[in-house]
Amino acid sequence: MSVEAALIAYLAAAGLLTITPGLDTALVLRTAAVEGRRRAALASLGIATGLLIWGLAVALGLGVLLAASQAAYTLLKWAGATYLAWLGASLILKPRRKFDVAAPARRGENWWARGLLTNLLNPKVGAFYVSFLPQFVPAGVPTAPFILLLAAIHVALGLFWCGGLILATAPLKRWLERRAVVRWLDRATGAVFIGFGARLALERR
Repeated sequence: MSVEAALIAYLAAAGLLTITPGLDTALVLRTAAVEGRRRAALASLGIATGLLIWGLAVALGLGVLLAASQAAYTLLKWAGATYLAWLGASLILKPRRKFDVAAPARRGENWWARGLLTNLLNPKVGAFYVSFLPQFVPAGVPTAPFILLLAAIHVALGLFWCGGLILATAPLKRWLERRAVVRWLDRATGAVFIGFGARLALERR
């Protein structure tokens, strides 16, 4: 797979993952609705910082590990494929019935730090990066720099999406609270996870 093809595939997958509601989306919507746009923007920047830290950690760790050991590469490949398949099947078979954004925000907090900690203290982000990002590294391309590039692209997409959430809090909140929308997003994302899990399992180094 060429670099251009890898980036196009990654943009499509990461774009869908970005708009699938989760903890980060909930934090931004709640903050924008209760605390205002400025604090929601700070929370978004905190989330982006957390993603960059995870991306850097995964890029450096995987870069060294995968370059040094074929056995480690194989183990990571199958662990990642299994994790993505399990995650995808869970989303397809048990999609959420609702997405709760009604919990009140607390005043007087450092919203950048809150966004940062919400992301850094979620080990699923690191596990997901380890499972997902290596699939898009073309053969012959240095692993660590390219994974860091992919993480940076994900951060850029996330900031763009958060900006949209902040500017259109009320209509997007109503849209994301619709049961059909949440179920469709979960199932579509689940299908993406399973597809990339299968691709990862069949991939040769």
